Amino acid sequence: MSTVLARQNRLKIVSLLSPAYIWLTVAIFLPLSAMLYFSFLSDVPFGDAEWHYTSENYQAFFQTSTYATLLWKSIKLGLTVTVISVLVGFPCAYVLAKAIKGKSREALFLLVILPFWSNSLVRIFCWAIVLRGNGVLELGLNAILPFEVDVNLMFSTPAIVIGLVHSYLPYVILTSYLALQAIDDNLIDAARSMGANKLTILWRVILPLSLPGLLAGAVLIFVPVVGSFMEPRILGGRVGTYFGTVIEDQFVAVFNWPLGAALSFILLAVVLVILATASPALRRAQT
Repeated sequence: MSTVLARQNRLKIVSLLSPAYIWLTVAIFLPLSAMLYFSFLSDVPFGDAEWHYTSENYQAFFQTSTYATLLWKSIKLGLTVTVISVLVGFPCAYVLAKAIKGKSREALFLLVILPFWSNSLVRIFCWAIVLRGNGVLELGLNAILPFEVDVNLMFSTPAIVIGLVHSYLPYVILTSYLALQAIDDNLIDAARSMGANKLTILWRVILPLSLPGLLAGAVLIFVPVVGSFMEPRILGGRVGTYFGTVIEDQFVAVFNWPLGAALSFILLAVVLVILATASPALRRAQT
């Protein structure tokens, strides 16, 4: 009887998990396998094109210093956006979780998730209208200030950072909010009753307990920002050339899919190495 029940339980588990595994296979593993296959080809195997297996696409990364420079530039962009998002998002999450109650929290929470309700391309062009010369920001400041200011941030690195922070900030707010919500208020009251000041409570109680959510949000921001191409291209102009934009050009403009696939896997490998290198320190920080 126990064997039959165990078999039935396994069948139930398989039946429940099979849709997720099928979706992962179709949406992730099969495209990645195709990309890996293309990365070792000399040309796309379409039409009458002659192609053969080669590793030259990966060798091009090491032979051309521009790729390494752009990769490092993209990593710095990812770190910058992640740090700014964490510094801005964690206080917002704390206010939502601990300082505001009732309908005010619901209204602020709605404002946090509001960017998810609009298309990312629309958000980027909205920032282009705000940040350009004689744009909304410049006109607003000139209407308020007694002196005239010239604010033209378009086609600059700050414009790229602003657009990316706005796009990905909700991730760290939501993950930190969930972690902060799970902290028992009695722990904070106990620390306060023992004479701990606000800074000590934040550093010794709140931050360690909310660190898993904060780190999850940081990873959710860093990984896509390193490979971003739309925001840098639109908001950055000439300075918006990053590793992600080069990969996009290989697929869209140059039609060199093998090189684009190889660069994509190099980017994936570098990101995985960074996360694997940082994971021991992150685990120690949580203990």
